[in-house]
Amino acid sequence: MTFTEKVRDIQQTKNSLLCIGLDPVLEKIPPHLQKTGDPIVEFNRHVIELTSDMVCAYKFNLAFYEAQGPSGIEALEASLELVPPGILTIGDGKRNDIGNSAERYAEMLFEGLEFDAVTVNPYMGTDSVEPFLTYPDKGAFILALTSNPGAKDFQKLKVGNHYLYEKVVQRAKKWNTQGNVGLVVGATQPRELAGIRKHVPEMPILLPGVGAQGGDLKKSVEQGCSKYRDLLLINVGRAIIYAKNVRDTALEVHDTINTYRNAKR
Repeated sequence: MTFTEKVRDIQQTKNSLLCIGLDPVLEKIPPHLQKTGDPIVEFNRHVIELTSDMVCAYKFNLAFYEAQGPSGIEALEASLELVPPGILTIGDGKRNDIGNSAERYAEMLFEGLEFDAVTVNPYMGTDSVEPFLTYPDKGAFILALTSNPGAKDFQKLKVGNHYLYEKVVQRAKKWNTQGNVGLVVGATQPRELAGIRKHVPEMPILLPGVGAQGGDLKKSVEQGCSKYRDLLLINVGRAIIYAKNVRDTALEVHDTINTYRNAKR
């Protein structure tokens, strides 16, 4: 089973496009969890136990763990063990380097931490991306068009008749010989998302930017899903994990996504 097939199977089984970002900030963890032996692990346990029946994936932004030093890495490893089978884990570090260094990043993320997928920066080109593609059952989400305001600085520069992000999409499609390449596209770019989906109709798209960053959920679902209404992983982090009622908030997002997903086109 290719990574793309795995995404499709999980999303159909779980009836969910929701990916929750587990990016804990110590100062925001509830006081009663602050008193536990490892607040980060217990916070993640709390979120996972309340939401695992309604998600297709959990995304771990590595910066939130690495910032805590060795204890943060231990918390990351412990948190990954809490994720039930049948749910994807995504290591969001946007890593890359020259080939031999990229090999070590891929080894650490896929073999050491055993993530199902990672985010990859394509700026250094084919030889730096290839090490992440040597794991056929693992996914590499290539940064294409991000949701931050500075995305326009480089990603929307014209290169000939195309924008730079479009060149990235074209190259990612060529790299996808084993069905294990996806794209990162920000929810704050719905018009561009539609064009990207048209170009890559059967490639997974990881979509950050919904919730705290203000991306339009309805437009994201309409423009980002495949023709089978899947292969879009909609990441929501802060809006869910710091909600007063985590489960109710996650369920509302999940159900709203499926309402838009199942609407007549």
